[in-house]
Formats: sequence, structure tokens, C-alpha cells
Amino acid sequence: MQNNRVRNIERELLSDNWYSLEKITFEYLRDDGVWEKQIREAYDRGNGAVILLYNVEKETVVLTKQFRMPTYVNGNTDGMMIEACAGILEKGNAEETIKMEVEEETGYKIDHVKKVFESYMSPGSVTEILHFFIGAYEDGMKVSQGGGADDETENIEVLEMGFNEALGMVKSGEIRDAKTIMLLQYAQIEGIFNQ
Repeated sequence: MQNNRVRNIERELLSDNWYSLEKITFEYLRDDGVWEKQIREAYDRGNGAVILLYNVEKETVVLTKQFRMPTYVNGNTDGMMIEACAGILEKGNAEETIKMEVEEETGYKIDHVKKVFESYMSPGSVTEILHFFIGAYEDGMKVSQGGGADDETENIEVLEMGFNEALGMVKSGEIRDAKTIMLLQYAQIEGIFNQ
């Protein structure tokens, strides 16, 4: 990390329960030449990967539905979220992680994925970089029911739906997950279903 506008960084661990939360105190050089003391909190949950599974012939996508406590305590009445398959990186390898997550969560075993971009998802408070993938699936790739790993307390419902239906759910507010919206819009902009 090299930024000559940042100095005197002090880090204090506030929580190391699920992931780590740090209080970071530092000085930042403003445009007017004054060094300003700032305090921020940074939540480090590791980096992740997400994928949009799509089938051009059927014009469908595979998404997941599961309970998300943070959304529940912030106004999501039932806490359920419709999302693209995703997970925290295992040993730093985004491609292998997403293939494993696809099989665990959706029951599809896919060999080929394409990385399309990466993004900081909430850069004001979370350190995570998310690696975005797309991957074609076929019915014959289904090897299990999916639903998530038994040891990860996941209760995932697998949803196969029409691509246009999924886009409509973004418009209606039924899909409110940022990573999923980004991938659905990427597929629309790139014309994945028009090839």
C-alpha cells in the first residue's frame, strides 16, 4: 500500500468473531495541504466470487434463495434474498472457488466459467473484492439437489427462471441483491441470450 497522502496508520481489532472488524486511525493529506486525522472501521470478510449460470437454449438463469439476517434487521420483512450463486474465496482461487460453490449451492457441476469483471462491493466499510463470473449450464450437468454445504448452515433453495422474468424481478424489487443485479444487467448489456 503506497499512498503518500496517508500516514500514521493505527489499527485496533474490535471483533474477530465471524470475520474481523478493525478501527483504523490515520492522517490524510487534504487538497489544501492540511493533514487531517480520520477514523474509519473496516470489516474484513475475505474476497469472494459470484456467478450467473445461464442456458441460452432455454433462455433461463439459475439463482438461489436464502435467509439473510442483515437484510432482515434492516427492513426485509422475511429476510429472504434471491441471489446469484456466490462464496468466499478458498485459498485465493476465484475460479476454483466458484465452481465448487456452484456444485454445493445449485447442484450443477460446471467445468467452464468466464470472469467478466471484479468490484469492491461496499468500499466505505468492507474490504471485499468480488470476482464476477458467468457460466453456461445444461440439464445434464445437474449432479445433486444443491442447497449448500451441510457444515455451513445454509438452507438454499435453487431457482431456475426465465432471464426476462429475472430482469422483471429486479424492476419489481423482488431481486435486491447488488451482485445479482450487476450480473443480470451485464448479461442484458452483452446480449448473452441474443447469440
